Amino acid sequence: MLILGVCLMGDVVFYIKLLTIPVLIIVTISVQQQGHNTFCINMSLDIPFKLLLLFSSFSFTGVPAGATAAGLGSQHAQLLPYNNQRTSHFFNVKTFGAQADGLTDDTKVLFPSLSFSIQTPAYHLQYLAFLSAWNKACQAIGEVDIMIPKGTYLVGPLKFSGPCENVSKIIVHMKGYLKATTNLFKYGDGAGWVEFRWIEGLTLTGGGTFDGQGAKAWPYNSCSTDFNCKLLPTNVKFLAMNRTIVRGITSVNSKFFHMALVECKNFKGSKIKISAPADSPNTDGIHIQRSSGVYFSRSLIGTGDDCISIGQGNSQVTITSISCGPGHGISVGSLGRYKDEGDVSGLVVRDCTMIGTSNGIRIKTWANSPGRSAATNMTFENINMENVTNPIIIDQAYCPFASCTPMGPSQVKLSDIYFKKIKGTSLSAVAVALECSKGIPCQDIYLEDVHLELATGEKQVTSTCKNVRAKYIGTQIPPPCA
Repeated sequence: MLILGVCLMGDVVFYIKLLTIPVLIIVTISVQQQGHNTFCINMSLDIPFKLLLLFSSFSFTGVPAGATAAGLGSQHAQLLPYNNQRTSHFFNVKTFGAQADGLTDDTKVLFPSLSFSIQTPAYHLQYLAFLSAWNKACQAIGEVDIMIPKGTYLVGPLKFSGPCENVSKIIVHMKGYLKATTNLFKYGDGAGWVEFRWIEGLTLTGGGTFDGQGAKAWPYNSCSTDFNCKLLPTNVKFLAMNRTIVRGITSVNSKFFHMALVECKNFKGSKIKISAPADSPNTDGIHIQRSSGVYFSRSLIGTGDDCISIGQGNSQVTITSISCGPGHGISVGSLGRYKDEGDVSGLVVRDCTMIGTSNGIRIKTWANSPGRSAATNMTFENINMENVTNPIIIDQAYCPFASCTPMGPSQVKLSDIYFKKIKGTSLSAVAVALECSKGIPCQDIYLEDVHLELATGEKQVTSTCKNVRAKYIGTQIPPPCA
C-alpha cells in the first residue's frame, strides 16, 4: 500500500503517464481546507512492489477541473511538465512489461492494480508487451533496434505489422527463448504464431529460439487424411516483406511449418537451425510461395517433412549449403493443387547434403490439376546423398493420402531442369525415378555426372522413366532409362 499526501489548488483531474501510455485517473477526494482555495487530500494506491521500481517512468501533471494542459498558465505548466518526447531508437520488450519467466503470458502488458477508478480507452489496456515495443519502434524515424533479452517468454500469437513509413531499417535482436501457447483456440486457420507483415528493411537476428511446442498440437493434424484440413499455425511467417535478413535464428517443434515466406522480395536467410522429430506431421523447415529474389544458405534443417519446399509462384530462388535430415528432402511443390497457380522459374539448389532423408531432390505435382502452370529453368547441382531413400525423383502423380483416384493427368509443365553432380548412397534400388505427366510430358530434362550407389553395396541401383526423354552427360550411375 502506498500513501500519497498532496495539497492542491481547487478540484483536480490527474493525468498519469505510464510507460508512454496516458491513463486518465479520476480522484474522488474528501477535502480538508487549509486556507483560501487550498485543500489537502490523501490517496491510497494498492500498487505491487514491482511497480515502485517503475516510478521513474511516471510523470504526474495536475490539471484544474475544466481546463486543458494547453490552457494552463505558466505557473501550473511548470509544476510537473508532461514530457512525450523520445530520445532513443532502442526499444526493450522488458521495458514494456515482458517478464521472461516462462509462465506469464508475455503478450499481455502488466498494468498495476489501482484502488480507484480508471477511465481509459479499452485498446490501451489490450496493448501487448511485444507489440507495444514494436509500435513505438515503427513510429520512429531512421534506424531502430528492438531487444528481446535472454530469458524464456511464453507468448500467444504476435503480428508485427508495417508499413513503418519513416523507418529505414528495423533490427530485432532476438536473444530470448520464445515458447508458443498450446491453446489452439488462440490461433486462426493457417495463421502464423509470429508474423512479420508489410515491412521494409527488417533484420531478425540474435541467436534466439522460437519453440512452437508442437507435440501437443500434432495429434490434431488431419492433413494426411483430409484434403480440406484445418491448418495449424506456422512458427514464423513473413508476408509481403521486402529487403529482409534472417540470421542466426533457431526454430524448434513447430505446430506446422517452421518458417513460411509469402509474397516476399529480396529475402536473405543464413545460419538458421530448424529441428522437429522425424515423425512430426507437416513440419516443413522453410516454405516459399509467390516470392522472388530469395536466398537461403549455411543452415541446418531436420524435420518431419520437407526441409525446404518451393511452392507455386516463385522466381529467382537460390538454396545453398543446406544440411537436411531427417526429413523429406528439398522439394519443388507440391504444385497444381489449386486453380490459377503461378509458375516457378529460376531455382538454383547447390552444395547441399541430404542425410537419411526419404527423398533427396523431389519435384511433385498433383494429378488432375484444375489449371495449367509451369516449372522451368531449375538447376540442382553438387548435391551429396547419404543413405537417402529416393535421391532423385519427379512425381507428377503426387498423392500424400493413403490412396487417390486420379481423374486426369497433371497440367503442370516441367522443362529445362538440370541435375548435375549428384552423388552418394541410396537406400532404394531405384535411385532415379522420373515419372512425368502423360498429358504434358517433361521436356529438356538433363542428368550430368550422376553417381549413386546402393547403401548396402550389394548391387547396382537402377532408374525408371515415364513420359520423358531425358538427356545424359558424363557419368551415369545408375544407367540411363532404357
